[in-house]
Amino acid sequence: MATIAAEDRTALTDSLRRLLADRSTEADVRRAMETPDGYDPSLWRQLAEMGVVGLVVDEEYGGVGAGPVELEAVMEEAGAALLCAPLISSGVLAAGLLQALGDADAKARLLPGIADGSKIATVALTGPKAGWTVDSVAVTASGGGLHGVAGFVTDAQIADLLLVAAWDAGKIAIFEVEPGAKGLSIKPLPTFDHTLRLAEPTFAGTPARKLAASADAWAAVEKALDLARVALAGEEAGGAKRAMEITVDYAKTRVQFGRLIGSFQAIKHMAADILLEAESAVSAARHAARALADGAPDAASAISLASFACADAFSVVTAQAIQMHGGIAFTWAHPAHLYLRRARADAQLFGTSAAYRERFLTELGA
Repeated sequence: MATIAAEDRTALTDSLRRLLADRSTEADVRRAMETPDGYDPSLWRQLAEMGVVGLVVDEEYGGVGAGPVELEAVMEEAGAALLCAPLISSGVLAAGLLQALGDADAKARLLPGIADGSKIATVALTGPKAGWTVDSVAVTASGGGLHGVAGFVTDAQIADLLLVAAWDAGKIAIFEVEPGAKGLSIKPLPTFDHTLRLAEPTFAGTPARKLAASADAWAAVEKALDLARVALAGEEAGGAKRAMEITVDYAKTRVQFGRLIGSFQAIKHMAADILLEAESAVSAARHAARALADGAPDAASAISLASFACADAFSVVTAQAIQMHGGIAFTWAHPAHLYLRRARADAQLFGTSAAYRERFLTELGA
């Protein structure tokens, strides 16, 4: 992966912003999130044609070959628009894992379809306890098939391909599983955020193809997770910034007791607080992306910092947005409610803030 020129990155994000302004309005989001698949296939095709879906896929497999900096910038736009699409599942986590593994055959077979959006992939990495560490993997390979349960797999219900981390002879290996494979059942999980699809796949002797790994397979998983963490931080930063903007605009126009509510001292303080939270989230996400792209010595700690800082900021901003809007924002009909639900869901995805704080302190000690 490489960093593309700044002007090309700006052109891409500007084009994406225009597309999402037209195709990912509040009405579009509400409509997509209530469909069985949870996304708009026509918008997905447009994202693929634009290069967003294959952003981090190497050029030789039909992708853009961009890196974490571009990914984070794109995800800020996606988060601001509450994009309903399997972008992190397929275009980030699955694509990143395939490239990190280094299986030449698997990359040639699978990455072109992922890049052009014709194949949606996802990755099962943790068990029902959702630890997102090697010790939390609860699937095993034996007797020619996979056995066990994976938890909190994003977009598994619509995936054309599952990449599954499983214990094999005392080591982690990655297996390719077709969604209709024998012995595989996929149970949808309830979600607080209706724009998010999670599932719990169960494997009962499910046939699977073991993928080759040029090095340790869990190390490849961690590389893919780092990409996903940067992407999620970008989404949270973009969502926090948009929620802040919506709220401040409301304070400038809403009149109570004969005055604009933005003129009240308490509202001014709250607005200043959420501005600080939103801008801090953007800074943390962009710093993590740059550190990962540069292979900086502090990249791991920067990603952990962004993981909890952006999650917390998004949650704080959206909670304050509800308060500043008053009673109307407590209803499901108000967009602030959508951002709050996305924030609360994102804060649990790929690990909790508490887990990333502990990881951050450990990395600082190391």
